[in-house]
Amino acid sequence: MNEQVARNVVLARAIEHADVGHTVLSDDDRKYATRSARELAAWQAADSHTAVNQQHFLQQRAEQILKRLGERTPAFGAFQRRAPGMRGIWFALPFIAFVLGAALDRIADPHRVDLLSAPLLIIIAWNLLVYLGLLVWAVVPAARKKKSGAPLLRRLSVGKAVAPRKLPTALAEGVAHFLADWAVLSEPLTRARLSRTVHLAAAGFALGAVASLYARGLLTQYVTGWESTFLDAQQVHTLLSWLFTPALTVFPFLQGFTLAEIEQLRFGGSAGLPVGERWVHLYGATLLLLVIIPRVLLAIVAGLRARHLSRHFPLDLDQPYYRKLADSIGTSAPAVLRVIPYTYTLDEPRDRGLWAIAASALGGQARVQLLPSVAYGIEPKDALRETMLNEAGITVTTVLFSLAATPEKENHGALLDYLVKHVPRGVAVLLDESALLERIGDQVGAERAAERHSLWRQFCSFHGTSAHVVNLLEPDKYPLELGAGLTLPELR
Repeated sequence: MNEQVARNVVLARAIEHADVGHTVLSDDDRKYATRSARELAAWQAADSHTAVNQQHFLQQRAEQILKRLGERTPAFGAFQRRAPGMRGIWFALPFIAFVLGAALDRIADPHRVDLLSAPLLIIIAWNLLVYLGLLVWAVVPAARKKKSGAPLLRRLSVGKAVAPRKLPTALAEGVAHFLADWAVLSEPLTRARLSRTVHLAAAGFALGAVASLYARGLLTQYVTGWESTFLDAQQVHTLLSWLFTPALTVFPFLQGFTLAEIEQLRFGGSAGLPVGERWVHLYGATLLLLVIIPRVLLAIVAGLRARHLSRHFPLDLDQPYYRKLADSIGTSAPAVLRVIPYTYTLDEPRDRGLWAIAASALGGQARVQLLPSVAYGIEPKDALRETMLNEAGITVTTVLFSLAATPEKENHGALLDYLVKHVPRGVAVLLDESALLERIGDQVGAERAAERHSLWRQFCSFHGTSAHVVNLLEPDKYPLELGAGLTLPELR
């Protein structure tokens, strides 16, 4: 699916997750959207003589939901139609860079060509350092782990990350969740666009400097020379020889220079000479070869990547929300809920409750893969030695704890840390309250369970997971509707 479709789908998901009480989207609204999308996807498949496509179904369903919400709440309709992010900057930045480059000669004397021109040398040196940094980033894996500029990327992705006013509470919360989710999901696309724009801006800045050199040369007679406190003519000749070698190699019609000519052009000795044409050509050709062409090529590469990501947005359709919707039209294999109990053995009623929860969260065809219970105090790598944690086909991996237990960093925390590190799709935690309520009673247990849940939620958040209370003896008590409770990291 393309970027716009993915945006609509993620927005609809965020609203459904936030609208727990079904105050802005009733049951009838959701059923109607699903039924209409199923029919539209079937017609589209019939027209193209293909099977029903999950992406088409999600697209149609999201459009139905957002259209209905937009009709009911004009402020939301305006938000939905708003262009995401700060698109103007992609066009404005290269233009501004060109103008600044064209004004570069105002920094120095506009009536002379300095062979050791600091602005031009800085442009070339900076770009060479950038190429070196890009090479290191591409070759050294450790260099890619550090990511910077997250606030900037977020602003470029979603613009002003504030929900519109005059929205119902659930809808405002959904929009807020969407803005947070979209900033993460669209980061690769935003990085590609930012990279393209920065490369174009660098090329535009250099092109502006070259254009300024030639434009002023039409109306001004440049006086050419150089001066330095620390460099002599031999050193300047060596520096310029290295600098202009690419231009002299690629463009053999350009005129070279000798040590005697460099000595003659020194300011303060004999005066500078009006021979600027040769040096303008040399600097122009050097900027073209070392800055403009490489930056344009890098911008093309980044632009192609951005276009690919925009047309094929990397939305993880194996998330529980999408898997359950796909299950309703039979477009995917049954989802699999892998459960790792910790010092907890399930009896038959609780096992049935677990299957019911899986069906509620992941669809009626969902299956449960129940692993042997991990014994207390056993090292996670020993307990899970024979478990393939990156097994294909596993939709969600969960750890099952009893809410009656007290979380311990060296035991429960160690298991969560190990799983978070080794399970690519992330881990969710299920906290079964049934044993606690059986032991201390429902009335007293409800208050105790709330305290325990708060404790576990903080504990799991610290270890990079999310905690969800369930009751295996009453699986409908805490429904994980549309996978809303099983939040996992998005694949990027």
